[in-house]
Amino acid sequence: MMRATHGIALALALLAAGCKVGPNYARPQAPTAQKFKELAGWKPSRPRDGIDRGAWWSLYNDPQLDTLERQVEISNQTVAEAEASYRQAVALIGEAQSSLWPTLGVAPGVTRSKGGSGASSSSFGSSGAARTQYSVEGTASWDLDVWGKIRRQVESQSAAAQASAADLGNAKLSAQGALATAYFEMRGADSLAKLLTDTVGEYQRSLAITQNQYDAGTASRADVLAADVQLQSTEAQLVAAGVARAQDEHAIAVLTGHAPADLTLAPAELTNDVPVVPVDVPSALLERRPDIASAERTMQEENALIGVAIAGYYPDISLTAAFGFAGDPLSKLFSAANRVWSLGASATETLFQGGYTVASVKAARAAYDAAVASYRQTVLTAFQQVEDELSDLRILQQQAAAEDTTVESARHAVDVTLNEYRAGTVAYTSVITEQTALLSAEQAALTVRQSRMVASVALIQALGGGWQAAELPGPAKEIALPLP
Repeated sequence: MMRATHGIALALALLAAGCKVGPNYARPQAPTAQKFKELAGWKPSRPRDGIDRGAWWSLYNDPQLDTLERQVEISNQTVAEAEASYRQAVALIGEAQSSLWPTLGVAPGVTRSKGGSGASSSSFGSSGAARTQYSVEGTASWDLDVWGKIRRQVESQSAAAQASAADLGNAKLSAQGALATAYFEMRGADSLAKLLTDTVGEYQRSLAITQNQYDAGTASRADVLAADVQLQSTEAQLVAAGVARAQDEHAIAVLTGHAPADLTLAPAELTNDVPVVPVDVPSALLERRPDIASAERTMQEENALIGVAIAGYYPDISLTAAFGFAGDPLSKLFSAANRVWSLGASATETLFQGGYTVASVKAARAAYDAAVASYRQTVLTAFQQVEDELSDLRILQQQAAAEDTTVESARHAVDVTLNEYRAGTVAYTSVITEQTALLSAEQAALTVRQSRMVASVALIQALGGGWQAAELPGPAKEIALPLP
């Protein structure tokens, strides 16, 4: 037993001092800029620094939106799927860590045997007598992680779990952004319906004016028909506006985990306030974007798998041990005379496998290089998205000012032309022309306002919302095995 104890101690010492083959991970450099190009000439409208950045939608100060957004993390099924994937990734860490420990077992048995005639039968007692032998044996086997293959697997699974946690954050941010976008598009449809309803009222008054002019003999029947056609056309647009509104409401229902039939939102107009979070320096994106964090963690996952592949060059070393009792009768089984034990060690080295290990290492290195390229492309895409939304907001703000001026001019032109028609100095076609121009300008102004709200949501998403890389779980610690 002393030799067995010394053998186990030696194995533990060898394992504790074992190296980990393969490269240690170091984060590659990512392409970054000193500043955002589109920040020049762009100013956020009414920034609010004091809000909870986790609930980034509170920027919009909309209680209805806040209620809906808080349901995403609870009920959205895409988020639930990502959360389940994260729990699976965490479980795989424990699965990989279990290989660091020995496997223990117990094997009770009963053997019934019968010896034949002759001298050899003396070992069984009298000739032809049957004998029962009982045994209880504990077994242990241990694959020593001398080269760090298992520890590299744990490292890889730990990085994969962190990447999955970042994917979960990205799923939440994407669903929250999609919900906010659908919400503001729905409010845009509500405002369009309000605009068309008001316009229908104005066209009804215009129709009444032409009818009165016709009854007085100062207008033709054609003026009345033209005013009626214009009214009916606008009423048709009002009906059609409900299509987009219904689709947006259905999308919101699904994003919050409800069937479309279970959610009804009262109409409300689109806000004029377009708040935007202050834009950080470009390098902050590396910590604020969950997709970048996921891509970076994937690099470490693939880097660790290089070590797993390189370990294939080295022999597998394992220990086996058994201790138990074997004998008869059962009542005296657990006695010193019936004690049996064994201890063994083995090493297995593959001499020829047709270049499998070489190919595996090359494949692992290529997968790591692909992960590095994916990481850098993710960073570049993030910068592009921020620049796009900054330019959209800057240009849309300028366009909104121009559209507002156009609406005011068009509204004044309608008033003047309608007064001139009443005075009999212009034909009614001039009134229709100016009214059509006004409605077109008002619709364009509303579209720009809606686009600004959607662009502000997209900018917040591009900046990572309220997500931070510090939210990632810590890496799984390697199991420390104490020496005896």
